[in-house]
Amino acid sequence: MRTATVIGWPISHSRSPLIHTYWLNRYAIAGRYERRPVRPGELAAFLDTVRAGELVGANVTVPHKEEALKLVDHADDIALAIGAANTLWTDGGKLRATNTDAHGFLANLEAAFPAWREEAGVPFVVGAGGAARAVIYALKAAGCRKIRVTNRSADRAGELARHFGSTVDAADWQDRAAGLADVSLLINTTTLGMGANPPLDLPLAGLPAQAIVYDLIYVPLRTPLIAAAELRGLRTLGGLGMLLHQAVVGFEHWFGRRPEVTDELFRLVAADVEAK
Repeated sequence: MRTATVIGWPISHSRSPLIHTYWLNRYAIAGRYERRPVRPGELAAFLDTVRAGELVGANVTVPHKEEALKLVDHADDIALAIGAANTLWTDGGKLRATNTDAHGFLANLEAAFPAWREEAGVPFVVGAGGAARAVIYALKAAGCRKIRVTNRSADRAGELARHFGSTVDAADWQDRAAGLADVSLLINTTTLGMGANPPLDLPLAGLPAQAIVYDLIYVPLRTPLIAAAELRGLRTLGGLGMLLHQAVVGFEHWFGRRPEVTDELFRLVAADVEAK
């Protein structure tokens, strides 16, 4: 039986098994998807078991994404540009890697707002971590010629701007609210607003009425940022759809079929999030 897994430390919170098991059942594929805890320092040994054929591949989550990129035999341009790998598969005895966060981000956005590219304005990315790198990569690939990024650490925002070139401008954190007047798409890539974390401190009064507010967080499903945007009558998008869409690429590599993100799957995972 073809078996894939998700690894991380900790890993019990991952909803990837719920997603992939749904697809395996829906398409009547004889396969299995499971969680495996991998401690820091044990990643190289785990990857050797994948190369040996014990698994057809794996999803990688914190804290292993950056190290996995260094340890695989071949990483594609997407993973290299983002600086992290989250999806691994075997090919001719070699271990290959990509990063599907950019795909998930963009597929979720296009499913909700197909005409988002046509709207005048600048995408504004809040945060400068791995998720921000994936979002900026996706926005550039989608043809955005100007992207603004801000972060509490000005050095990290500046590093992102240098990494992605002249398309990306770093805005000072102190001026974040003042820089919203020309923004068409606001994206929160930080963990502010997740679970018990404090909410993102960003007044939305300066956003144009037609702007989209996209929060990558999906726990809770309706974050404080999304709630504030809804109060202003802005269009909103949560991160659960991104989680589902980013899983598509790995499933296709491992089990040979490109799955569909359905409303039924969304409701299944949303119910699990709300229950816990």
